[in-house]
Amino acid sequence: MRVATLGPLGTFTEEAARKHFRGEAPMEACASIDEVFRRVEAGAATHGVVPVENSTEGAVGRTLDRLLSTKLLICAEITLRIRQHLLRRIPGLLGVRVVYSHAQSFAQCHDWLERNLPGIERIPLVSNAEAARRAAADEAALAIAGEAAGARYQLMVLACGIEDDPDNTTRFLVLSERDAAPTGRDKTSLVMSTGNRPGAMVSLLRPFSHHGVSLTRLESRPSREGLWEYVFFADIEGHAREPKVARALAELGGRAAFLKVLGSYPAA
Repeated sequence: MRVATLGPLGTFTEEAARKHFRGEAPMEACASIDEVFRRVEAGAATHGVVPVENSTEGAVGRTLDRLLSTKLLICAEITLRIRQHLLRRIPGLLGVRVVYSHAQSFAQCHDWLERNLPGIERIPLVSNAEAARRAAADEAALAIAGEAAGARYQLMVLACGIEDDPDNTTRFLVLSERDAAPTGRDKTSLVMSTGNRPGAMVSLLRPFSHHGVSLTRLESRPSREGLWEYVFFADIEGHAREPKVARALAELGGRAAFLKVLGSYPAA
């Protein structure tokens, strides 16, 4: 077993992967979400871990786009409480010129930054771990990142838990060539589309109520097939092999212009 994660090492994605696999699989840090998908698709890794949504900032668009096109399936989900820390190579804030972090982390800490570091330049990077690496090489720089990134790059913690929402949580997906067997406490993810006509969305949702299947998430995303055309990502309770879920999906398949089941897996 080999796990591809969004890198560099020290990201929250790596932390989520280690939580799920309990340190029993070697980790490979990838430069982008696309590369995680490609490594698993090519067989260079058996599993991939990518972020899919944050409780504060919403969905990770690139993950949704790749789920639409890949043959990989979701086999597990991981939820991780996200704690953002203000890190620096030296103590104090004297001489600080810039703060590095990921764009989503800046958004998650927006109010704290406005109150405590107004006027300090904020530079978004590809990951929190990269922000920590940059701060480790520049005494005039701060980083917003997690504890693991700070420890990896030997940075001091100037402020703990600076995220604006105390329940800030990110959901990650585990990808592989096959989904998971039923456990009795499962979730199924899918993506669907319909024609642009009155009542079309209601028609898509009706099979779930017909067969007693709970819809727990619904999110639209541009389809990239045409102007103002959308696909809808949904999570439902239950495994695709459960009879009532299978019946709902069969009925949905007769109504939807496009339907793709992304995988069934144990609910986190």
